[in-house]
Amino acid sequence: MSENIVNPPDYRNDTVLPLPIEVKADAWAVDAACSGNPGPMEYRAIDLATGAEVFRFGPIYGTNNIGEFLAVVHALALMKQKGIAGKTVYTDSNNALTWLKKKHCKTTLQRNAQTEQLFQIIARAEKWLLTNPVTAPIEKWDTQKWGEIPADFGRKH
Repeated sequence: MSENIVNPPDYRNDTVLPLPIEVKADAWAVDAACSGNPGPMEYRAIDLATGAEVFRFGPIYGTNNIGEFLAVVHALALMKQKGIAGKTVYTDSNNALTWLKKKHCKTTLQRNAQTEQLFQIIARAEKWLLTNPVTAPIEKWDTQKWGEIPADFGRKH
């Protein structure tokens, strides 16, 4: 992130985080982390207004791309369940956005005893997408311009 962003910037009254002005604070940022690929995977959402963790799932054996996809679907389903409307979801994953549009997780992960539980979760997410309209805005987090997404687990080497 740019050195001139302070926590919070004096021009932002809608967040406690150092967010760029283009980023909506009435939003959740989602991200996944995986130790190895495949390996133990987890994902979470952070509320950009408060900095609070909204949800966290895992670890479960999988891939980072699957985690990114499931994180967006989890956010959308939770918003619908809680009656939250108009809140944006940010993801830094192009794969998640592509799979979301197609309503299909196009993973090459082998389905076996170790991954069966994850594949059942993927099937549930795909079914949710097929049976629920996506009404929340989903936007691409511009990592190059804005730095790491606030939901990042901070484990990159």
